[in-house]
Amino acid sequence: MSLQDFLDAKPLYYKEIDHQRVHIAYGLLKPHISRPRTVHIVGTNGKGSTGRILAHLAYKSGLKVGHYSSPHIIRFNERIWVDGEDVSDEVLEQAHQKLYAILGREMSEALSYFEYTTLLAFVVFERCDLMVLEAGLGGEFDATNVCDKELSIITPIGIDHQAFLGESIEAIATTKINSIQTQVVLAPQPFEAVADVAKKITEEKGAALFLNTLFRAGHKALMEKVEKTAAEQSWGAYLIENAMVALEALDRLGVDYDIDDLKSVKLFGRFYPFKENVRIDVGHNPLAAQAIVKAMEPETVLIYNSLDDKDYEAVLRTLKPKVKRVEIIKINSQRATTLDEIEKALDNVGLAYRYYEGTIHSDEHYLVFGSFYVVEEFLKSMESHVSE
Repeated sequence: MSLQDFLDAKPLYYKEIDHQRVHIAYGLLKPHISRPRTVHIVGTNGKGSTGRILAHLAYKSGLKVGHYSSPHIIRFNERIWVDGEDVSDEVLEQAHQKLYAILGREMSEALSYFEYTTLLAFVVFERCDLMVLEAGLGGEFDATNVCDKELSIITPIGIDHQAFLGESIEAIATTKINSIQTQVVLAPQPFEAVADVAKKITEEKGAALFLNTLFRAGHKALMEKVEKTAAEQSWGAYLIENAMVALEALDRLGVDYDIDDLKSVKLFGRFYPFKENVRIDVGHNPLAAQAIVKAMEPETVLIYNSLDDKDYEAVLRTLKPKVKRVEIIKINSQRATTLDEIEKALDNVGLAYRYYEGTIHSDEHYLVFGSFYVVEEFLKSMESHVSE
């Protein structure tokens, strides 16, 4: 069975997952592949951009680098990036056939979509010098946490996925940071409690904790170069922070890099300039909204929708000062919030709204925001208008 057919047969969501299953599967796979030096990235926001900046700079320095992220926007291949490119269909198919043969039919079919594709990435990356793994929604129990790692990065942690991770910041941070091993780079955090949890867990595990303060002594010139590149690429302040965290991680790994290579980083879906007056961002929770509102143009038209487990009213309230109106875009997901609920939230917040009809006006600024599904639907609408 081809990879695409095999993955299509797997459900994307599970009410309960056997967390030992992926460890057993990795135990079967481990003797058959090599593991590159590994960076594991956990957190609520900023994982994708931090990982891609780190992977890109390491690749440009001469290393063979793999970056695993999720979910994808258009094609599955986006999840597995090797040396500057999304993996090819041919390489994916070869890796699938190898993995399936090693695990066997029963184990392969038992694994969840995310578990299987994580192990698939390990097969693709086995000849790399460095492997950058972005955790899914968890940390300690995430499929990406099955292998050893040389470095962990903790990006900003906020309230999200409470049903899986816990109701408090302390509980969520503990679940995520329990995944660390020997070295940890901690990004600037919106909640002080996260740093406290990180210090406690690193002390218990005897790990080294490095606090990324952005304006570290002796790094003023570096910071100025990052800010200059950010201005050229129209990055928001949060992407500057993510870049500095990636640089700290490279320093801790002993990887030399050329800061000018930041200019060629492509962060598709991260406040990305799709058109001169249209930004697309896959952020979806209040913490992401707090970061992005600082970068938004005043009087922006927000093209928006949300999954039902997000605090979409808090997101809309946060973005409101910069929003001219909201255009609700319909998304195809079993987890989508009902349109009635979105309308109710917009009424509560006091934002004008209508439904998105596929029209972009050149005299207005737009932000497409709310989830990977929102960005995917928007891009499909743009394609259909081009083809008409």
